[in-house]
Amino acid sequence: MAMMQMKVLGCLIFALCLLVPQLSAKSTEVKYCKKKNYPVQVTGLDIDPYPISKGKNTTFKISASTDEAISDGKLKIDVTYIWFHVRTEEHDLCKKTACPIPVGDFVVSHSQELPGYTPPGSYSLEMKMLDGNKNELTCITFDFSIGFIADENLNLADI
Repeated sequence: MAMMQMKVLGCLIFALCLLVPQLSAKSTEVKYCKKKNYPVQVTGLDIDPYPISKGKNTTFKISASTDEAISDGKLKIDVTYIWFHVRTEEHDLCKKTACPIPVGDFVVSHSQELPGYTPPGSYSLEMKMLDGNKNELTCITFDFSIGFIADENLNLADI
């Protein structure tokens, strides 16, 4: 009987070891906004941790490639919750990756902590990458979720 319990416990621990890495980061499906022949092609998106937790730092890493060098630009981000537009941000591209960006592969990384009062649920994000002349280099959309549990260390002074 004790041997059977040990085998079951061993199987549970093994299953957890396989499952935990899948919960901590997620590669998310990315769709292009309008056209597919942008100068910058997105090859992947990783969100860590996933699902996103309120009050915790989350990193979005966008893997991409370009067929032309990029000296400067902006990232314009729009977020919707259900059908409501909830946030617009604009960031200097060169603060999210090394500039100038040579022809080839590169990664854009953005980290952000969501406040504890952020509603849990499904969100959609649209990101446009613009060059220094405001020409659209790429435009992508993707969905993500924010978990139901906030950080236990969050207090009302943080809000």
